[in-house]
Amino acid sequence: MLYMKEIGACLVVAILVAFSSPVVALAVPALPKKYTSWQSSIRKIVTDKSSLFYGIHYIYADKKAMQGYQAGNRFPEGSTIIIDYFNINKSGDVAVDGPKNMIVLMRKDKRAKESGGWLFAGYGADGKPSGLDPVKTCFDCHQKDAAQRNYVISTIKDFKR
Repeated sequence: MLYMKEIGACLVVAILVAFSSPVVALAVPALPKKYTSWQSSIRKIVTDKSSLFYGIHYIYADKKAMQGYQAGNRFPEGSTIIIDYFNINKSGDVAVDGPKNMIVLMRKDKRAKESGGWLFAGYGADGKPSGLDPVKTCFDCHQKDAAQRNYVISTIKDFKR
């Protein structure tokens, strides 16, 4: 009987610890359908082969994210930004879009405390989650390069044509 009380006490402690933890593991969301119909940025080309962002990319912002860009990178909850990355193919001296190599999502989510209130998610070219570590792979750079811009590296200038 004493053994059952000890198990019960351990179970209660485990439940209390689990529910009192300040870190919330957020699930990787499915990519929104038709995100490529959202407002898109100008085409950006990064030719530095040592850069994580080597390639050609396009940024897509939903209506909430566009409001945030227009407000000087002050994004409302739920703002979603998606970036499509493509390899660079050459046609003579011109860089042309090669195959898509990854997709990245940022969504303003106050529950994502360890990453500045942003949920980061990575996907392969097929749209399936890539399993990247959102804090080490994404937020560390966003914190270093864009803390003063609400952790968003891009600005409204990226959408000017």
